[in-house]
Amino acid sequence: MATVTLQGNPVSTSGELPAVGSKAPEFSLANKELADVGLADFAGKKRLLNIVPSLDTPTCAVSTKKFNESFASRDDAVAMVISADLPFAQGRFCETEGLKNVVTLSMMHDQQFATDYGVLITDGPLRGLTCRAVVVIDENGTVTYTQLVPEIGDEPDYEAALAALK
Repeated sequence: MATVTLQGNPVSTSGELPAVGSKAPEFSLANKELADVGLADFAGKKRLLNIVPSLDTPTCAVSTKKFNESFASRDDAVAMVISADLPFAQGRFCETEGLKNVVTLSMMHDQQFATDYGVLITDGPLRGLTCRAVVVIDENGTVTYTQLVPEIGDEPDYEAALAALK
């Protein structure tokens, strides 16, 4: 179990992020068309998981927009934004913001994802959602970078995450 903070108050998670060098846990999450999507759907590509509590918060929206910009000219990698939001809300957000370079995925079908990745918040006002984290997975399915953002309201380290994709 890891501890992060929400506005300075400690919040517990369900575990730890996958270890760098380990095989990334497979998952099956819903995309905006309600189809199940997992890591295997992007086999042969590098994958960045931008795990956020909800796209309906300023920090989650900003991080999604920043990763969208960074992936505009990449065909060797995919950025997945994973939240508890319904796929319909994720789709509206991306359409309203003009985001075309990220894949939004909802935990609507698979709460196990949050447990397997150690990001499920287990107490406090956001329990049942995820904390903020970034996981980078290489084209072979190996975890190459992780960041559990210590304060849920803070942005991730974009430079370090993007550097891990090189």
